[in-house]
Amino acid sequence: MNPIRVSQTYFPPRTNPTAQTARASGIPFQQYLTESLGTTSKAQPLSFSQHAANRLKERGITLDAAQMDRLESAVKKAATKGARESLILMDNVAYVVSIVNRKIITAVDDGSMKDNVFTNIDSAIFV
Repeated sequence: MNPIRVSQTYFPPRTNPTAQTARASGIPFQQYLTESLGTTSKAQPLSFSQHAANRLKERGITLDAAQMDRLESAVKKAATKGARESLILMDNVAYVVSIVNRKIITAVDDGSMKDNVFTNIDSAIFV
């Protein structure tokens, strides 16, 4: 019986130019990634869909600057965790937010939440 010969071919390790650039510059990779994606300080402001604006108006929900700051903070936290569509519960109001588009999709007050089902979300944040 003849022995089977297997030739060994050397494949050099793959290199990641992005990771090499981050290492060479001495900044943490997460910071480099965030800056590369343009999500630091250049982030677009949080906006409302037409549907959300209508719901806020018809349900008498108003948001002051402090509440908008809290929503903004929740969106930033969700983004750092990789969320795409989140349910944010704040002051007895539920907001469904597209984290990727930074857009509030809808708002539901506590009186309308009974028997409501929230779909297509991947995270929930209690503020």
